[in-house]
Amino acid sequence: MFFLLFTYLYTLNFNFISCHNNLNVSCIKIEKEALLNLKKGLIDPSSRLSSWIGEECCKWEGIVCHKKTRNVIKIKLRNTFNLVDDVGDGYQSYELGGEISPSLLDLKSLRYLDLSSNNFGGNQIPKFFGSFRKLRYLNLSNAGFGGPVPPHIGNLSRLHFLDLSSYSINEPFANNLKWLIGLQSLKYLNLGSVDLSKVKNHWLQSVDMIPSLLELHLPQCMLSNLPLSFEFFNLSSLLVLDLSNNGFSSLFPSWLSKLGKLAYLDLNLNALRGAIPIELANMTSLQTLDLSGNSFLEGQLHEQLGNLCNLRELDLSLNNFTGDITKFIDGLSRCNESKLERLNLGYNAGLGGTLPDSIGFLKNLKYIELWKNSFVGMIPDSIGNLSSLEYLILVWNQMSGQIPVTLGKLSKLVVLDLFENDWWGVITEAHFTNLTSLKELYISSNSLPPSPPLVANVDTEWIPPFSLQYLKFRSCRFGPKFPMWIRHFTELQTLTFRRAGFSDTLPDWLWEMNWELEELDFGYNQLKGRVPTTLKFKPGPVPFDIGYRYPDLTDLDLSQNSLNGTIPLSISKITNLVTLVLSNNHLTGEIPDFWDEVPILYTLDLSNNSFIGRVPSTLSTLNSLRFLMLSNNHLSGEFPLGFQNFSSMITLDLGNNQFSGELPSWIGEKMPVLLALSLRSNMFKGEIPREFCNMTSLHFIDVGSNNLSGNIPSCFGNLNGMTLDPESQRYEGQLNVFSKGRDILYKDNLYLVNGIILSGNHLTGEIPEELTNLSRMNTLNLSMNHLSGKIPEEIERLRQLETLDLSRNEIHGTIPAGMTSLTLLTHLNLSHNHLSGRVPTANQFNTFNDPSIYMGNPDLCGDPLQNKCCKDETEEEPDLHQDPPYHSSPSEFGEMGFFVSTGVGFVVGFWGVCAILIIKSSWRHAYFQFVGYLGDKLFVIFILPWASWRRSRS
Repeated sequence: MFFLLFTYLYTLNFNFISCHNNLNVSCIKIEKEALLNLKKGLIDPSSRLSSWIGEECCKWEGIVCHKKTRNVIKIKLRNTFNLVDDVGDGYQSYELGGEISPSLLDLKSLRYLDLSSNNFGGNQIPKFFGSFRKLRYLNLSNAGFGGPVPPHIGNLSRLHFLDLSSYSINEPFANNLKWLIGLQSLKYLNLGSVDLSKVKNHWLQSVDMIPSLLELHLPQCMLSNLPLSFEFFNLSSLLVLDLSNNGFSSLFPSWLSKLGKLAYLDLNLNALRGAIPIELANMTSLQTLDLSGNSFLEGQLHEQLGNLCNLRELDLSLNNFTGDITKFIDGLSRCNESKLERLNLGYNAGLGGTLPDSIGFLKNLKYIELWKNSFVGMIPDSIGNLSSLEYLILVWNQMSGQIPVTLGKLSKLVVLDLFENDWWGVITEAHFTNLTSLKELYISSNSLPPSPPLVANVDTEWIPPFSLQYLKFRSCRFGPKFPMWIRHFTELQTLTFRRAGFSDTLPDWLWEMNWELEELDFGYNQLKGRVPTTLKFKPGPVPFDIGYRYPDLTDLDLSQNSLNGTIPLSISKITNLVTLVLSNNHLTGEIPDFWDEVPILYTLDLSNNSFIGRVPSTLSTLNSLRFLMLSNNHLSGEFPLGFQNFSSMITLDLGNNQFSGELPSWIGEKMPVLLALSLRSNMFKGEIPREFCNMTSLHFIDVGSNNLSGNIPSCFGNLNGMTLDPESQRYEGQLNVFSKGRDILYKDNLYLVNGIILSGNHLTGEIPEELTNLSRMNTLNLSMNHLSGKIPEEIERLRQLETLDLSRNEIHGTIPAGMTSLTLLTHLNLSHNHLSGRVPTANQFNTFNDPSIYMGNPDLCGDPLQNKCCKDETEEEPDLHQDPPYHSSPSEFGEMGFFVSTGVGFVVGFWGVCAILIIKSSWRHAYFQFVGYLGDKLFVIFILPWASWRRSRS
């Protein structure tokens, strides 16, 4: 990044030599004593200063003297060690710390001071640093200094280079940057990762007071105000401008076009919007342009941008560009000698068309990155002209046709990624003839009949001209024989032959290879033979020194293993980390609080572990974060307030934890581009904020299994993300979704999920009719609440619905007849409500023959329930929109008349006799006299003979 300035800065060394090469030169005594006092105040756990003994201080490590005057002119104590040494239970640190002695002021000729990458424990920068009048180079980056920067630094009027990046401060630059005005010789300024949000005077006005400035680096400084115009502008000599990873949300500022000498412009990971102005084409000195990770819209790339003939790097990835790139590429190819080395247009879903033949004229191209776009058609044959090409990445497009044989000319190609397209035709050895540098090869086909398949016509004994580390073929027919040429790849880490048409026995030599495989996939073949269990990962912790061993990693994925222990703190040393995935392990403890040291992290997945405690505060500093998955842990506390900084968040998953408190309304305001939100199975309470409706791009929301109350916001019907064609709204990410009665992990196809899950709460009121506006919704789960009212009549508009669960509520009325038109419905549960009437039997409802779907609704009848509907209802389908009027048949009347007349006759006869006996006493006496006489008669006729018979038997 310092590619222009240091040609000049390093010329400072021509008049200086280290006394290592001049044995006749000894240092000045007072300066030697000053250095010894410095050593005395420093903490040096690794004895880096062990050479600081004897009289010849010019020979000491890190000390440089002037060859004539013998004055100390350079102190170079930068910590250059990125590794740690094992010493039993711990490790040895190479970071210097402690106090800096003011005796350094005796070094009157000091011009160069580098204390970077050490750890001074939050101590403030010594004020006396402002007294080094001859100092030209000061580097205190990542050195652990704290507190406000002393304004005395502004006294260094001869300073050319100042680097305070990753400054560990408690109260960041609380007052102003006015001290910069004294640095009138400054050519390089880097305040990266320094919080400038509270600076009172505008940052641009402050740096504009340094007209000598050639490089300005202000990445991740929490800036939010990028003025569209600037009246007074003194930075006309600026060569490098880095404003990446801030909070800018304006249009592209017009004053940038005034920087006629600018060679490097980095505005990535902001939220700039609108169109890229055509004035940018006038910045003909540009060599690097990075506008990735913004929200630029409004169509195609200007053809005039092809005038940037000095451009070496162009990164427009992670934006919203649309249209065809043919004219843009044609413009670049018309340069007499295009210098473009890197072209990254990845993740612009609407950017497409075919790749033009003119791309073959960009002879200096080393990187072509067109991942996750909408390109179609074939790869042009002219691609074989790009003799310098090292990376060709076309994954996740809609390209098709035959893969050109001219790819075999690219002798410098390291990565060839053609995964997830619709290739067909034949691949032969000729496609790989001269690919001697190839390390990664990914080819797959999504082509379906009647399109022809993708077939590999490669001899099983072929000797490849390269040695791969990553090999992935999917849906490419190699079989039936297993390829023997894999034996030549001794450094393989990934091996995939999925749907390769093998019908062979796995050879024994395959398991004798000394591979350290990360991935092995022979799925969907007909292979036979043994698979040794030794291929599985063994349980163990993440290496504690992983960050020191691999400081240059950008992507770290250790998921799906049996790792235990805690997250090692050394991961904070991987400062360029973009992706960190540790999911599906057995990691424990609290999530460490070092995230401000990995400032460009884009994806963080710690799901399915056993982490405890609260979300660390520094996580909120990652305004570059797009995907955050912390589900299935034991995290607690309220919804983190710092998440307000996640204005570009796409997927947020906090499900299955122990978070509590109310859902803050600012989620809907501060995360306007959120596409997937899962907060299920926590302890959130209160109402669902109506502000959630501001997330109009939302495809999926799951707040099920909490303690939420109140009504379902009717404005959920405005979530336009669930009305769009998913193929036009592809996005990456993964999420566990409870759908169709089980947890389903959606990975590459998460963009297909459109759903609302509010189950397991205490919601009341009716189901909003407005939800039927969400025409692309495929999952609706409102079960286990206290919802009332009827099922919306317009529910038939949800033609994409696959899962509907309204069980365990208080819903009444009939099942709308229009629901039979939901032909994609595969999972239905209406049980335990107050529904009535007949169960529909048309279309998809004929497949719902499980009575548990409707159980707990005693007034429902018809198949598959045992409660049969009345006979006439079996002959004629009732109108389920209203209660049917009652009509009795003749047979019904006859049966009813019989029972009615019997009852009336009994009443009249009984009370007719009793009333006479009560009223007329003579009739009453005669009646009871008759009864008595009848009793005596029965006694003589039956009882006496029976008693005589009993005695005769005894």
